[in-house]
Amino acid sequence: MIIEDEESISMALEDDFRVENYDVEVASDGIDGLAKAADPEIDLIILDIMLPGMNGFEICKKLRNQGIKTPIIMLTAKGEEIDRVLGLEFGADDYVTKPFSPRELQARVKAVLRRMEKEPDDVEENLFRSGELEVDYLQYECRISGSKVNLTAHEFGLLKYLIQNRERVINRDELLDEVWGKDVVVSVRTIDTHMANLRKKLGEDPFRSGLIRSIRGVGYKFSPE
Repeated sequence: MIIEDEESISMALEDDFRVENYDVEVASDGIDGLAKAADPEIDLIILDIMLPGMNGFEICKKLRNQGIKTPIIMLTAKGEEIDRVLGLEFGADDYVTKPFSPRELQARVKAVLRRMEKEPDDVEENLFRSGELEVDYLQYECRISGSKVNLTAHEFGLLKYLIQNRERVINRDELLDEVWGKDVVVSVRTIDTHMANLRKKLGEDPFRSGLIRSIRGVGYKFSPE
């Protein structure tokens, strides 16, 4: 799903993805985009921020509030760090800065879709529990004391990888390769932004604040209760 009001960009993206054998839906304004993006058949959304009718932040927030987990890659203006941060806080999974390379965007899309398709083979490994935290890999859900925690695809991927490698310090480069993909080029600062959002969502009370530890100058470590 492409939600973009600049016709030249929208048409170019549509052509590029159709050449790669993707089925593509397009919307040129926020209201139409929100309605179409709610379709459960949509596997991924490419979302511009500046849109007529409703901006990308509002669309992202409304979709997440409706419980729609479809991965979202936001298109942000060059140098606008605040846009990237807000997008991630509203539930976006990744962002690409304009002007962007079509090859880079396709690599990001493939990495997100691969991550969404991965599921554990062993049923006994599909559910992780530690104190009040429960992570269901099959349902792609995280719960604390039975209450659902809305995580983006990248946040869930980070949590899952940390859990699977618990009690081991994992550096940022490894997290980038395993969660974003080896063919995707992103800044290590992206890891810190996502991790900060993840830790905030997991809660900062004394019972959960130590689950994910930051190891200065190295990376992160998951220490279950």
